[in-house]
Amino acid sequence: MTVTASFTELALLALALVASGFVAGVLAGIFGIGGGAVLVPVLYQFLTMLGVDEAIRMHLSVGTSLGIIIPTSVRSFLAHKARGAVDMEILKGWVVAVPAGVVIGALIAAYVSADALKGIFAAIAVVIGVRMLAGVDRMSLGTELPKPPWRWAAGTLMGVFSTLMGVGGGIMNNTYMTLYGRPIHQAVATSSGMGVLISIPGALGFVWAGWGAAGLPPFSFGYVNLLGVLLVIPVTIYAAPIGVRIAHALSKRKLEIAFGIFLFVVAIRFFASLV
Repeated sequence: MTVTASFTELALLALALVASGFVAGVLAGIFGIGGGAVLVPVLYQFLTMLGVDEAIRMHLSVGTSLGIIIPTSVRSFLAHKARGAVDMEILKGWVVAVPAGVVIGALIAAYVSADALKGIFAAIAVVIGVRMLAGVDRMSLGTELPKPPWRWAAGTLMGVFSTLMGVGGGIMNNTYMTLYGRPIHQAVATSSGMGVLISIPGALGFVWAGWGAAGLPPFSFGYVNLLGVLLVIPVTIYAAPIGVRIAHALSKRKLEIAFGIFLFVVAIRFFASLV
């Protein structure tokens, strides 16, 4: 890899990564998303300025995001669990299903193009953004979550798409649970636990998928860059509990609207990069 950025530019990028880590950590606590929807576009710009090959840039952004999400999701999950907001029955039922979906997602990521990953990321964000802005009371699939094996199938699919997006599962699970009448705050709290089930096998999957790939920047293990992980993790760990406090202070509808707007902003950024 040829580094094209100056020392000043790299220093500014490092500061930007730290700032994005803080925002991502707060968002992890608020929405249970692990911060990946923020980290992926930021990391993509970081790698662009470093001159990383476009063919692997998106893969590296997604893989590194999953690595960063690991401690953020754990911290957010423990904070929500301490408040008694996590549905542990759902998480226990997904211990196998979600990681299985993560493995499938990593296998797909090893063969799809960077533009395909961008398109998947943006399209899913738009669909779920519309869902949240419309309001959970206006759209419903029932009052009870599906029983196994349908619930297991849902967990597997969420594992697949969350891995392809480089997110912690909150984007998927918040929608899934609220469609079946669960309170948004419980959905957010449970999503933080799903982030743990996704991020660990997901990061390992991207290490495998990118092992030996050409053009990887220094300090990369497959599609996971340790430099990005080490810069962002400490800040996200600090910021996650702040987001949890905000989540429990917001009203149900305000949380939905904020989440929907956030997803639209992320989608626009990625669709713009495809033009």
